[in-house]
Amino acid sequence: MNEFWLWFTTGFQHILDWNGYDHILYVVVLCALFSMKEWKSLLILITAFTIGHSLTLIASAFHVIVIKQSLIEVLIPLTIITTCFSNIYFKNKQRINYQFNYALALLFGFIHGMGFSYLLTSLLGKEESILLPLISFNIGLEIGQLSIVITMLLFSVFLIRFTRIKPAVWVTLVSSTVLVIATFLFIQRLNHL
Repeated sequence: MNEFWLWFTTGFQHILDWNGYDHILYVVVLCALFSMKEWKSLLILITAFTIGHSLTLIASAFHVIVIKQSLIEVLIPLTIITTCFSNIYFKNKQRINYQFNYALALLFGFIHGMGFSYLLTSLLGKEESILLPLISFNIGLEIGQLSIVITMLLFSVFLIRFTRIKPAVWVTLVSSTVLVIATFLFIQRLNHL
């Protein structure tokens, strides 16, 4: 149980660590389109992202997939930028294509999973059995991710209800702010490619 808890907390702390804020930004921008009433649709979207990054995390941990880390570090902000533009375009609920959003979240989950895998494999070192650390780390990531989702939903409910900000304005505000940060991150990482 101690080993499970160690890897669980490592995964949980990694997703919430401000040094890895790119993953936080991605989850925040994923949540921006959804209200508390639409939690089921958001849960499906987050599940698509989870499936994507879990599969890639597993494949990378077992060295089935190996991609240069600097390339993945450049692709992660591109996933955020693309999602921001998608949110701004689909901010009026009538135009949302959920299947498109789910496919993007799954695809982008693959990319983020590679990012998660670099930390995990560096921490694993020469562990003989990686199954328990892999599962524990991933569960920690998921719980951390859900805490971001819940926080974002509660914050949006509070803001929309008490400031009377329109949902479309909220989506634009969140997505535009994240877009600026992700663009700077992309440029910064592009210089290290």
